[in-house]
Amino acid sequence: MQINGKEYRSVWYEDNRVFMINQNLLPFRFEIASFGSYEEVVVAIQNMTVRGAPAIGAAGAYAMALATATAPEDKYRSYLRQAHAALIAARPTAIDLNNGVSYVYENALKFIPDVVHSRQVAELASIEFANKSAEDCRRIGIIGQEVIPDGARILTHCNAGALATVDWGTALSAIRMAHRKGKKLFVYVSETRPRFQGSRLTAFELEQEGIEHTIIADSACGFYFWKDAIDLVITGADRVCLNGDIANKIGTYEKAVLAKEHKVPFYVAAPLSTFDFTCNHGTDIPIEIRSEDEIKMFGDTLIANPGSSALNPSFDITPAKYINGIITHRAIFKPKEAAQKIQSDLN
Repeated sequence: MQINGKEYRSVWYEDNRVFMINQNLLPFRFEIASFGSYEEVVVAIQNMTVRGAPAIGAAGAYAMALATATAPEDKYRSYLRQAHAALIAARPTAIDLNNGVSYVYENALKFIPDVVHSRQVAELASIEFANKSAEDCRRIGIIGQEVIPDGARILTHCNAGALATVDWGTALSAIRMAHRKGKKLFVYVSETRPRFQGSRLTAFELEQEGIEHTIIADSACGFYFWKDAIDLVITGADRVCLNGDIANKIGTYEKAVLAKEHKVPFYVAAPLSTFDFTCNHGTDIPIEIRSEDEIKMFGDTLIANPGSSALNPSFDITPAKYINGIITHRAIFKPKEAAQKIQSDLN
């Protein structure tokens, strides 16, 4: 991605440190955070310094490689086991985190007791995982732009851009590629309470790319469907099940229902790392519940009734019946066949 004219990835690994764009500070301040231990990366994932399913998958992969680099040789296996458990537990809903961490962990274990070789393999595996994710997202853009007609008015939710991935994005990759092909676009960016990933991050990325857009309140989406002002919806995903159900940022489900009611196509874009081949239905996906402070506070300021509690699920489930297609690095598939088609590539 380009930020102020310079190319960046959202997360990378160098000299036994994990680097990432601090997304909590955007769009007001651009800062690179770096971490020298896997424990620090766990905290960064939990507090959303890095967020977005593919991005935390890559961050987890790099953190697992970092764990191999810092593990004491006499307790190497047990240290890696501990790091693996801590990393995959950092955020439970996005399957990319489990996939990235486990890929590096399993490769590292193959070469024990040769610790030097194990460390080398772990680093290479983490880089391979991140590069594959970035390439998947580039391909998603090339394929996904085909569903975007010239003049399209697009609704997206949360941030499914380069910041949420290693590079390019998922939903925003398709939008980015359509724009670069010269298509005239207009994007409605739902603010995405309570952490405002839409108004802070998606709007920032679209501005950097020069794509015309506007921010709307989450509760205004229905109004723009009713006005016949939306031609299609594209979102990302945090997990895709075998039956085509998906988990994504809270608020995705209601947009899918609105799209179906108004006969507007609803697409989901997801790389390989977001598919869970062990999950049959959306009801099997664990939903992360975050602190009520994210609802009741704005920074350090209380904005809700002090004596009331707040519920804060971070994700919801969109059933396959509301999804017109899942945009992958291979093709656009019907929801119920996407996982099987992608899995067949791996066999």
